[in-house]
Formats: sequence, structure tokens, C-alpha cells
Amino acid sequence: MGIYFNPGNEGFRKAAESKIYIDKSGLLNFTNELFREEKNCVSVSHARRFGKSQAAEMLESYYSRGCNSKELFSPLEISKSPDFEKHLNKYNVIHVDVSSFADDYKNDIVKAIKATLFKEIKTVYPDVDYNSSTASILAGVYEKTITPDNPNGIKFVIILDEWDCVIRNFSDSPELVHEYMQFLHAMFKSKEAKTFLGLGYITGILPIKKIKDESALNNFKEYTMIQSDELTPYFGFTEEEVRTLCTQYDMPFDSVKEWYNGYLINGKHMYNPNSVSEAMQKKKIAPYWKNTSAFETINTFITMNFDGLKEDIIAMLSGEKIYVNVRNFENDFSTIANKDDALTALIHLGYLAFDEEERSAYIPNYEVSDAYQSAISKGNWTEVAKTISRCEELLLMTIKKKAEKVAELIALSHETYTSILKYNDENALSCAITMAYFTAPAYYTVVREFPSGKGFADIVMIPRADSGNKPAMIIELKYDKTADAAIRQIKENRYSGLLSGYGSEVLLVGINYDKDTKTHECVIESALIK
Repeated sequence: MGIYFNPGNEGFRKAAESKIYIDKSGLLNFTNELFREEKNCVSVSHARRFGKSQAAEMLESYYSRGCNSKELFSPLEISKSPDFEKHLNKYNVIHVDVSSFADDYKNDIVKAIKATLFKEIKTVYPDVDYNSSTASILAGVYEKTITPDNPNGIKFVIILDEWDCVIRNFSDSPELVHEYMQFLHAMFKSKEAKTFLGLGYITGILPIKKIKDESALNNFKEYTMIQSDELTPYFGFTEEEVRTLCTQYDMPFDSVKEWYNGYLINGKHMYNPNSVSEAMQKKKIAPYWKNTSAFETINTFITMNFDGLKEDIIAMLSGEKIYVNVRNFENDFSTIANKDDALTALIHLGYLAFDEEERSAYIPNYEVSDAYQSAISKGNWTEVAKTISRCEELLLMTIKKKAEKVAELIALSHETYTSILKYNDENALSCAITMAYFTAPAYYTVVREFPSGKGFADIVMIPRADSGNKPAMIIELKYDKTADAAIRQIKENRYSGLLSGYGSEVLLVGINYDKDTKTHECVIESALIK
């Protein structure tokens, strides 16, 4: 049992026996099928903290001959498969986290991986020529496992975690990239690999980049944040799984959904598993995904000087979806050439979600919105940052029915976003209102009806159970009319269905913008919706 060759099952055991563990062992039914196929290599590129590494540890624990994992997997879904024991701990497994070598060895990454890996393999199979090529060494090890009792020999399962870190971080070192791609070719694509490789499994952030004159990975089946097909349920938490956790930990599902849901992958609503687990264990809903690298990554892409990019980011932050062409992205952060590339990069990083049916990008949830807020506050969007910083004040002033102050803050928001957007009409005002109440989803379920050319926009805010007794709000927007007219329209019970039976104070907020005088007016009243 080694660290990289035939590792044990300690890593996955720790995960499986932790307080929160969602059984994803059904993934093994999929990988087991690949041993029967000629195309037996898989690439999974998903955002960080979506369970890629845990899945890799599960694969090593299940396939590795360096441990006995029957007891560990017996309670899990895979144990019900007729092939459960056929593949259990039957293979020579190589599992390497490439990023750990990249951090320590820089331009000597490939040499370091080979030296470390072959040193371990040599302790088990000493009678192999270790001065030959990588493919020949692995083929030689495989040949040693062919015996009269096992004429098919012992195949390799090769798992590379963060395989793409070399492509992402060393794009300015083409010789290193070439050396690395040749190393991958030896393990996954060489003539010898067709004999010794039972399964190839790599994980990363980006889909496989098509590098000129390199074909090391063109035999991989790819699963991404955009197209994950049958593997979708195995990365992230499904809505059913989150509902179960909320019941178990007595957490408000509606709030958990608002904060961590929103990724629509192959028609399934997927939640950020790391954030959900943190929220359950700490009994607190908070932004667990944001960190310094997140700020830097978001700012890298949203501040690129591509025509329309800033406008599209603001539109998405206000709740809209934006069409994006994801097909021309070259899977390389160093070659972002246009707005679509920047948005596609954010999709793969998990900072945007993608609606495949509408071919559009959007902000998936409030946690991600909060990450954008933090990034903007540290970046060069000074006016936007200033406006967002006043959102909590606006919410408080609305609750306190300080209509004049609300009108003042709405005016600030409208001025800021109109300077960014290419239009100055009801749509711009709607966007400004939504952005002015940017932090409201932290406490409310926000229902929006955006303008459809009829000259008005409405927002209904329904407080969630854990919102701290905040009142519900109905916000009606008028353009070139009066705030009183907006209040009258609300009183026609246009939204009584949404708040039927609410039984507590509801704030009616009427806002009007006069395009001639460029002034904003606000009226706030209390009412009881029955």
C-alpha cells in the first residue's frame, strides 16, 4: 500500500464516515462499465468544491489492491450491483494529485511525478526495466501480473486529480506542457496503454484543451459544468438530497435553496455540496464559498474590456439571463478573446450557471451574488461598489417607511446603472430597482415581473422563516406617472394571490420616476393582505 500506487482507503473512509455524507457510489456502476469498452477514459471538469476529489478518492478505495474495502462499500448503493465484488480491490491503481507536484516542483513536475511513482511501483515489481519509457514501464508491470491463474493480468486504473493545472498555470512554458502531454499520452493513448489500461479517470476545472500537434487526450469522454449527462447527480447535491439534509438538521429549506441552489445541469437542479454541508454543520446560512482566490478570479474576467461585458454582468446580477456562445471557448484562461469566452470561463468556474435549453448564463444563487459583491468592492467598479454598499441601508429605510431616503437611494442606483446600460427606459429603471435591493435575497424570496414593454415592473418580497420578522413588501414601479398611482395599482390586489393568508404587516412601496425632471418619488404604506 503506497501513497500514489495502490493507495489505501483512508481518505474515502473519512468522507464516508463523516457526519454529512451523500452516497454517490452509483458513479462506480458507470465506471465499471468502461472496463468493457474500448473508449475507457473519462474527464470530469467541474467547479471547485463540487465533489471531484472525493469521487476520485472513492474510485481509488474501490479499485485499489492496496486495501480491503468491502466493509466500507457494503452499506452503499454500489453494493447492490451484480458487479460489486467483480471489480472491488482488483486493480493496480495510480492516483496522483498533479497540483501538489506543480506547487512543489514547478518546471520539474513530470520528472518528479515519474520518480515518485516509479519508486513506489518498484518496491512491488522490482523486475521491470525502469530506465525505459513510461508506457514500457507500465506495460512491463502489467506483463508481470499475467499468470496461468490470471491470464488476463491485472489492469491499471489511473486517476489524475487536477490534471489541467499544468495547462492552466504553465501556458508560458510550452516545453513543459509538451513534456506533460507526452506523459499523459503514454498512460492513456499509447499502443501499450491499450493493453495495460483498464480505466482512465481525470478531473479538472476546465474541459480538455485542444493543443496543436497533441492528441494525448482526444480519446476521453468529457463531462463538464455545461454538459454532464448521466454523471450529473454524482457531482453536487440534488434537491432531494438537500431536502433530506434540511429535515435532518432542522434547517429552513427555502433559505438553503435561495443561497446554494441554481446550477441547472442537464435539467437537474444542483447545489454547491461544500456550502450546504457547512451550513448544516454550523447551523448557519452564510457565504462559505467566497475566498480571496474567488475575488481575484471573478475580477479577472468581469473587468475585461470587451464590449457589452459589464452591461451583461449587471443584467445577470439583477436577475436576468444572458445569451452566451460557449462553443468557441478554447478551454484556456490565457486566451480569453471576447465576451463569450469570459462568460464561459465563469460558467466552468461555477461563478455563473448555464441554461442549456436557452443557451444563456445567469447568477445561480445568492451565495454567488455575494461573491460578486465582494469582488466588486475590491475591484475597480467604484460606483457600482458604492451603490451596492448602500443596499442594506435601503432595505432598512424601506422597512422603517422612510420614503424620502428610499427615493434618494433609488436615485443613486438608477444613476449608477443607467451610466452602464445602453438603454434608459423602464428596463433600466427595473434593473436599477432590483440592484438597489441587491442584498434582499439574503432574507426574502424575491418574485420579479420584469417589464414587457407595458411600462411597469413589480417586485414582491416574501420574508423567509429565518428572516428576523421582516415585513413582506410589494414594490410597484411607475414611469412618468406618480408614486400614488403605483400604490393604487397595488391596492387593486394584483398580488393578493402571492401573499394570500400572510396575515401580517405588508409594506406597499410605490416608486415613480419622472424622466423630464429626472426625479424619483416614493410612497410607503402598511396594509394587511388577507
